[in-house]
Amino acid sequence: MPEVKKTGQMDQEMEIYRSVLETPTEFKNGFSWVAVAGAFFCGLLMMPGSIYLGLMTGGGIAAAWVTLIIFSEVCRRAMRTLSQQELVILLVVAGAMASGGPFAGLVWRQYLVQSDAVRDIGLLGKFPSWFAPQPTSDAILQRNFFDSAWLIPVLLILFMTIIGRFKSYTLGYLFFRLTSDVERLPFPFAGIAAQGSMALSESGERKVTWKWKMFSLGAIIGIAFGVVQIGIPLVTGSLLTKPVQIIPLPWYDMTTMTQSLLPATPTGLVVDLGLVITGMIIPFWALIGTGAAILLTLVMNPILHHIGVLTRWQPGMDTVATTFANSIDFWMSFTMGVTAAIAVISIFQTVRDLYRKGQAMRQQRALAAPGAPRENIWDTPPGRGDFSLWIAAGVYVVCAGIVVWLCHALVPKFPVMFLVFFTFLYTPLISYINARLIGIVGQNVEIPFVREAAFILSGYKGVEIWLAPIPIENYGGTAQGFRTQELTGTNFWSFVKADCLITPLTFILSFVFWSFIWHSSAIPSDLYPFAQKMWDLQAKNTVLLYSATLDTGGAQPLFFQALHPWVIAGSFSFGLLAFVTLSAFSLPVMTVYGFVQGVGNMPHAFVAMIIGGLIGKFYFHKKFGQKRFLEIAPVVVAGYGTGIGLIALIGVAMNLIVTAVSSSRF
Repeated sequence: MPEVKKTGQMDQEMEIYRSVLETPTEFKNGFSWVAVAGAFFCGLLMMPGSIYLGLMTGGGIAAAWVTLIIFSEVCRRAMRTLSQQELVILLVVAGAMASGGPFAGLVWRQYLVQSDAVRDIGLLGKFPSWFAPQPTSDAILQRNFFDSAWLIPVLLILFMTIIGRFKSYTLGYLFFRLTSDVERLPFPFAGIAAQGSMALSESGERKVTWKWKMFSLGAIIGIAFGVVQIGIPLVTGSLLTKPVQIIPLPWYDMTTMTQSLLPATPTGLVVDLGLVITGMIIPFWALIGTGAAILLTLVMNPILHHIGVLTRWQPGMDTVATTFANSIDFWMSFTMGVTAAIAVISIFQTVRDLYRKGQAMRQQRALAAPGAPRENIWDTPPGRGDFSLWIAAGVYVVCAGIVVWLCHALVPKFPVMFLVFFTFLYTPLISYINARLIGIVGQNVEIPFVREAAFILSGYKGVEIWLAPIPIENYGGTAQGFRTQELTGTNFWSFVKADCLITPLTFILSFVFWSFIWHSSAIPSDLYPFAQKMWDLQAKNTVLLYSATLDTGGAQPLFFQALHPWVIAGSFSFGLLAFVTLSAFSLPVMTVYGFVQGVGNMPHAFVAMIIGGLIGKFYFHKKFGQKRFLEIAPVVVAGYGTGIGLIALIGVAMNLIVTAVSSSRF
């Protein structure tokens, strides 16, 4: 394929990201018995570790990288070196198997239906049976997934998982062809995502390359930090009633300590070396935007509290309570306005760029010599695994129609015209806009509160509409996934075969492990600090949305209390002005996208990432050069995740053994 050239207002930084990896000319099958063995290995041994770590810290272990190391070393000693394509598929399979699976969502549901937030708003016992059992049922009280009350929710999730795979492969592939093959967009992060798997493909060579050295360095750092961060809490949690935490999990909360200086301001810090390393590879100007958003939030919160805007905050509130209170009073509306501005800008850019590209193609055809052969922009490289775009569109229409029928069956009072609009107009439109945006600057955008506005305008009353699988989806990220697959030189059908393996296997193993873990102890609890902190906030935010369609007996629903038109209008204008100003002075517009990520949110995790970004920009870029460092850093990140994963696996193994033994009957 011809190389992508700079078009429009593409930042020079994005061109560097594009050139990290060259597009291959040969594609090979990567699905083999190695992938099958890797799926069972990772699912049986590492899925429980990922579940535990997610409940403790909110993150997951790099189980995929642990699997890759083990399998590559075993094959090397068997005088067989895994191909790069086999390693890529093994990485995908192992990553999916270690994700926790679909039953993680069901465990969240059991918490939600009996949470304080649901009880406070009067929804206790009013959730439909196809979503979750009633809080007073044995299925909840006994923490038992084997109860028949879970049958309908489980079957519904299984069906939507399968139908979602078809929709993702078809609509995502369609937009990949448009944005990558036809428009030649750079997809700056696709090369970064594909870099890590290249390191292990060289592990079988006699000569140790720089990638393997960097991977090993990252693994050593991950092991050292992992012992302190998660190793000690996991081991002590299996032996004591409350785990010992040297590093506070999920963060060190300083809100109550700084409330006299910074009232109504959540403050704290996530102590995680992985965030620092990750910050080194995120585009610098996006981090600058995030840093500006954090500073603005720290400055504005005390001022807004002083002038009587942030009225719900009270002294003594922690990070979670402060964040939720501020969101209702101001920041939800502010974020809504800025996000709407980004959406408008993105749509404008899409229309403008398509118009310019059409003009350029017409001019090129006009200047071409009479009778000269024309380049077919729809040509695809041989062996990549492409299929007809008409087939992709047809399969999507059929699958989307099935989802529309299902949603109508679950919520028959909701107007069908909204379902048709979301499925056949909004989802393709927002997916294409995001595919282009990700392809240009690596950022995602959503038009804020489209779903909420539709639910309110429909006049529907009740909570069921929020729980049904309404087809408001965004497949823009799938286009980048195809580009990443292309850069690894792996045939697309290899990934389809891998999905056919991991979908049923993940479902079964997720059921087994979540059943055991949930039945052993309540979730959330002191054993799971991240879930205990964040699930409360997530439940409050979820119920805040649900309140928009509830019958409150004449009282104003909480959702409408959180809507402040003057704030939305002001932040919308601010977003447009910031983008226009940056564009006029040829400054990186990625700053605006980074700003949206941090404004009004908890600064705890962003601080570490910004520190990493500053170190990367002003030290490592000067030492190695920007392009060279962007080749090195992802490999170090992969190694770091592997080191963390190894420590997590050891701790989880001890925890599971102790739990199983202590609950056994003697």
